[in-house]
Amino acid sequence: MSTLAVPVVPPHLQTFLALDFGLKRTGVAVGNRLMRTATPQGTIKAEGDARFAQIALRIRDWQPDALVVGVPFHPDGAPHENTRLAQRFSRQLQGRFKLPVFEVDERYSTTEALEAGARDADAAAACIILEQFLRNIP
Repeated sequence: MSTLAVPVVPPHLQTFLALDFGLKRTGVAVGNRLMRTATPQGTIKAEGDARFAQIALRIRDWQPDALVVGVPFHPDGAPHENTRLAQRFSRQLQGRFKLPVFEVDERYSTTEALEAGARDADAAAACIILEQFLRNIP
């Protein structure tokens, strides 16, 4: 099983921006604690500093209290190379934007999005990641 546990999320954190990290694309969704739902916000098709510039625009527009990042694992919960890359991405987000960053086990989120017929699987996966996170916090 993965090592990601649902963290204690202070009650003043209400609005969240979720990111489904990928090497070439990063899906984005926004949601809040009150409604416990997420809305897709498209996919960032950029890498490196260009990706962070696009994320900065989303943060400016949505003013989230915290960020949520999907971290992939093998089906048995074992980490792999993309696990480490997503965790590194989480640390970079925290360092750049000074917002709390929560990691969520995102196994099968893209598969679930595709099975649901999503046009933008990355943004839909970010919604699934965020809704999973929101369901698991008090």
